[in-house]
Amino acid sequence: MLNTTIGPGFWCECWTRALDDGQPPTLFGCYDAHTETQANNWVSTILRTISPALDSDASQEAWDRLYDHRVNTRRALLRRVPWTVSVIHARTLITWSVSPVTFLPMAHRQAAELPSCAYDFKPRSSS
Repeated sequence: MLNTTIGPGFWCECWTRALDDGQPPTLFGCYDAHTETQANNWVSTILRTISPALDSDASQEAWDRLYDHRVNTRRALLRRVPWTVSVIHARTLITWSVSPVTFLPMAHRQAAELPSCAYDFKPRSSS
């Protein structure tokens, strides 16, 4: 059965950008959180996971963000305000952002005529 309800949530992204090559940022990962707690935990878990690999300044910044700013982060998310945190490690800027969104239901294709191009796709053999 298709869920036809809409609901609030958060779109979470992690972007990386080399500071010295002039290239645009690269999307490293994303996550759809349905609650403030899920969004906050997504960022916190990643920061805790990577902090041992960061240089000392970036690691300290990550831990400060996790502990000293956690209440402010939670308040922002409860107010549905976009939130961002960044750390710099070895000339790479790593940015996590959390934005409030409204999740819409996915459309289904039951009893719908597919466009003719849908039948043109031929998967390659795995051999």
